[in-house]
Amino acid sequence: MDIKTVATKPIDGQKPGTSGLRKKTRVFMQPGYLENYVQAIFDGVGGVAGKLLVIGGDGRFFNDRAIQVIIKMAVANGASHLVIGQNGLFSTPAASNVIRKLGAFGGIILSASHNPGGEHGDFGIKFNGSNGGPAPENVTDEIYAKSKSINAYKIVDLPDTDLGKIGSTKAGSTVIEVVDPVADYVELMEKLFDFDKIAALIKSGFTLRFDAMHAATGPYAKAIIEGKLGAAPGSVINAVPLPDFGGGHPDPNPIYAKELYDFMASPAATDFGAASDGDGDRNIVIGRGAVVTPSDSLALLAANAHLAKGYAKGLAGVARSMPTSGAVDRVAAKKGLDCYETPTGWKFFGNLLDAGKVTLCGEESAGTGSDHVREKDGLWAVLLWLNILAVRGESLKDVQLKHWAEFGRTFYTRHDYEAVESVAAEGLVARLRDMLPTLPGTDVAGLKVKSADDFAYNDPVDGSVTKKQGIRILFEGGERVVFRLSGTGTEGATLRVYLESFEADVSKHGVDAQAALAKVIAAADTLAEIKARTGRAKPDVIT
Repeated sequence: MDIKTVATKPIDGQKPGTSGLRKKTRVFMQPGYLENYVQAIFDGVGGVAGKLLVIGGDGRFFNDRAIQVIIKMAVANGASHLVIGQNGLFSTPAASNVIRKLGAFGGIILSASHNPGGEHGDFGIKFNGSNGGPAPENVTDEIYAKSKSINAYKIVDLPDTDLGKIGSTKAGSTVIEVVDPVADYVELMEKLFDFDKIAALIKSGFTLRFDAMHAATGPYAKAIIEGKLGAAPGSVINAVPLPDFGGGHPDPNPIYAKELYDFMASPAATDFGAASDGDGDRNIVIGRGAVVTPSDSLALLAANAHLAKGYAKGLAGVARSMPTSGAVDRVAAKKGLDCYETPTGWKFFGNLLDAGKVTLCGEESAGTGSDHVREKDGLWAVLLWLNILAVRGESLKDVQLKHWAEFGRTFYTRHDYEAVESVAAEGLVARLRDMLPTLPGTDVAGLKVKSADDFAYNDPVDGSVTKKQGIRILFEGGERVVFRLSGTGTEGATLRVYLESFEADVSKHGVDAQAALAKVIAAADTLAEIKARTGRAKPDVIT
C-alpha cells in the first residue's frame, strides 16, 4: 500500500461555521480543496491514527466521490476502523447515534443540511466528536488554524470502496466497513416510542403523509412509517434520495415544501402531515387546519413528552436557542423545569445534554431533539408527535388549541432576506449594535423599547463565554425582535429577523400570525432600515 505525502499550500476561506464548512459544490470539487480540508480536520482533532471513524452524508451531489477521498486519506493517516453508511448515506441524527453506539472517536458528516444540492448547489463537511455532536468551537478553531498552515496531505493509492455492498474489507491495518445506515436508528426509535400504540392509531383509520423531499430521511421514514407502523404504501412521498433532491430545495418550510402545505390545505388532506430536510435533522408537522411552528412544536413536545415511554420519567430540563420564541419557557415554568437560552448552533445544547441538565431542546429553524443523540432529529420529532396523538386520541389541531388555552399563544414568525450583499448586511447589523445603548425608553413604530442588547452566553457547564450572538430588542408589551446574520448559506449573507408577541386572550388566538405581528414587523423595519439598506421590499422566505 503506497502512502503518498502530497505537497500543498493553504486555501483561503476554509473557516468552519456552526455546522462545519459549507461552500458551493464546485468549490469543493476543485483540485486539492477537499483534501486540504480533510487533512486539516485530521490534524485539528489531534490525528486519527488508531481511531474509529463514522463516515456518511445526505446523498447530495459529490457525496460519493468525496467519501472515496476521505476513505483513502483516513487509511493514509492510520485510522483503525471506518464505518460507512451504505451508498454513502447517513442522516445526521443517525450518524450521531452510530458514533455514540460504537464509542467512535468521531465522525465526518457530508451535508449542507437544508441547502439545495446538485453540481451547482451547495456542499458541506463537518466533524462530530465522540459524543455524536458537532465539534465545539475550540476544535473548529484548531481545524481552521491547521487549514491556514497546511503544507501537505496524506493519501493512499487504493481502489474505490464498493459503497453499495454491505460488509468489511481491509486496507493495510484499516478495516473499512459498509453498514446498513437505517437499522441502528430504527432500533433506537423502538426503544423511545410505543410503536404498537402508533400502529393501532394508523390501523384505526388515521392517515398521514411524510415528505422526505428526495433527501436522506426517505429510507428511514419508509422503514419506520410504512414498515414498522403499517402506514399505507405511498404515505412517505419523495422517498428516494437524489443528488439534486429532485431539483427541489430540501427545507421543510412553506416556500420549499409547498407541495405538502398545499396538500394539507386541500379537501384530500390526511390527518397528519410532516416533512424533513436534506440531512434529516429538521422537521415540520401539519394537521388539518393547523400548522405548528417550530417554536410552538418545542413547547408542545415539552408539555407532552411524558406520554412516550422513553420520556415517561419526565424531563431533566429544556433548552432553546435565543432566537426561538419563549413559548417553551412558559411550559418549563409551569412544570418546574430548568430552561436554558443558548446561542444558535446545536453544539451549545451538547454541553447541557452531556451534563444531564436538559432532556429536550430545540431551535426555531425547525430543529428539535433530545438526549438520545447530539443532533436535532427530524424523524424523531415526527414520531414523538405521532406517539402523543396516539395516546391523547385527539387531532393535532385540538392538541394545539388546548395548549394555547393553557399556556397562551406566542405569535411568532421569521423573515429571511437571503443572499444579501455582505457589506450591506454587516453594515446594517453594525449600525444596530451601535444604537443599543440609546434604544431603551424610545418609541419605535408605536412600541416602546424596554431593553436592547447583543446576546452573550455564559455556558453553565464549561464556563465559556460566547458573544455577539444576535441583537435583541424587547418592548414593554412583551414583544421581541431579534436580528441575526446566518452562517448556513454559501453566498452573500442571510439576514434573519425573528419577531414575536405573546397573547393570553383565547379569543384572539385564531388571528393570522403576520397580522398579529404587524406592529412588531413595522418596528423591525423602522429600527433596521431593512428596505433602504438591503434593497429588499419583502423577505425571500417567511416562516
